[in-house]
Amino acid sequence: MCDRKSQNENRVLIFSALLASGFAGGGLILGLMVGSLVIVFDGVYSLISLLLTLLSLAASRYINRPSQSEFPFGKAIIEPIVIAIKAIVILLVVGYSLYSAIEALFTGGREVDASIATLFGVVNVIGCSYAWWYIARKSRHFSSGLIEAESKQWQMDTLLSVAVTAGFVMAWGMTWSPLAGYAVYADPMMMLLMSFYFIKVPFDMLKEAMRELLMMSATQEICDKVDQNVNAVDKEADQGLELTGVTKVGQELRINVDVHSDNSHTIAVDDLERTRRKLKRRLSKLPYELQLNLNIAS
Repeated sequence: MCDRKSQNENRVLIFSALLASGFAGGGLILGLMVGSLVIVFDGVYSLISLLLTLLSLAASRYINRPSQSEFPFGKAIIEPIVIAIKAIVILLVVGYSLYSAIEALFTGGREVDASIATLFGVVNVIGCSYAWWYIARKSRHFSSGLIEAESKQWQMDTLLSVAVTAGFVMAWGMTWSPLAGYAVYADPMMMLLMSFYFIKVPFDMLKEAMRELLMMSATQEICDKVDQNVNAVDKEADQGLELTGVTKVGQELRINVDVHSDNSHTIAVDDLERTRRKLKRRLSKLPYELQLNLNIAS
């Protein structure tokens, strides 16, 4: 990873950590004050986001430290490991929140000061939306699995804040209606609905990370782009080229290409190098660090 990209990644992660620390402290304190399960969850989620962001920051710095003797094949594998840890932790938090919500529903609900909670929700929506927008914009400028995972964390936090605010507005309205007795169920019901929705995002993160850790084929979109470039070079090369494997690990794109020759003659080293340069020139346009392997096949 180039120095500039590494610096940009670190800046985004530090920004995310600072913002998450503010939301974590505010959410935990206010949630305990007003007795809201949802706000406490929001604060706990922000606190865990902070710890996971610090983990991402440490991983980013470690990946960019030279250590060829310890990792002769590079440290790209660290990135999907970190993302898998983040996904598992978020799944555990959502799972526990789901359990707490169900328990509250069967034990008479939870009474919450909806007016203060609504004000907190509005502030949260504004702050989380800005963080999501800023990190997602940075993620488009330079490819980084850690930053993409960070963007998904803030996306979940933003949607969570929107749902919380909308729910508290409804609960506040209920206190002035004949349905006031049911307002105590608004908080655990919101938590229940959000848990079912939010479980998908960390599950997808974990699934994608496991694909990389198990060295499975890259996504169909990446494979198609690589195949198009290999076919374009195949039409120009003297040898026959066959794409045999495409795997994405962290920011590395590992590509295996078989070079076929006629049994009547051998492949000259110069011809092979020329083919390699053409492939590399085309495939380097993809937003990943290229690891290209050419295998001579009869």
